[in-house]
Amino acid sequence: MAKGDRAAFEELYRRTSPWMAVRLRRRCVDEQIVAEVMQETYLAVWRAAGAFAGTAVGGTATGWLWTIAARRLVDAFRRRAHHAEPPPAAAPPDVAPAAEELALAGTVDGDVGDALRCLAPELRQVLQAMVLDGLSVRETAVLLGLPEGTVKTRARRARIEMRRALA
Repeated sequence: MAKGDRAAFEELYRRTSPWMAVRLRRRCVDEQIVAEVMQETYLAVWRAAGAFAGTAVGGTATGWLWTIAARRLVDAFRRRAHHAEPPPAAAPPDVAPAAEELALAGTVDGDVGDALRCLAPELRQVLQAMVLDGLSVRETAVLLGLPEGTVKTRARRARIEMRRALA
């Protein structure tokens, strides 16, 4: 793909697009946003294929692909929140929820969702990446720009707090 091989790109798309669509739909129920994110993701992959460092930095193509897609999804939620008009009678909230919170609200409900939303943001990010998105410790570390040891520590703390909240 880095050399402009369209067949290689088509093969990557054929192998990863069903998986990508399922993962995006777990975080967003709006099919239009999912379709836009898919298109933006694969366009970004096509354009930046030469920049993929791959296994040289301990990453995988699917991890790289998901990192791009997750960031595009957050961007889409931010755009939607920015362009949405509140109902005329509604008072603006004190603090608008982050795009990640909107994605999380559409994914996890009930006691588990409440406990997850009560976690500190840095713990929730790690748990969300590893559990909801299915990323490895290494992929989570690359996605969040953290050392692997920090990711492991935060994941452990998040799980302990979740157990405590759900007990």
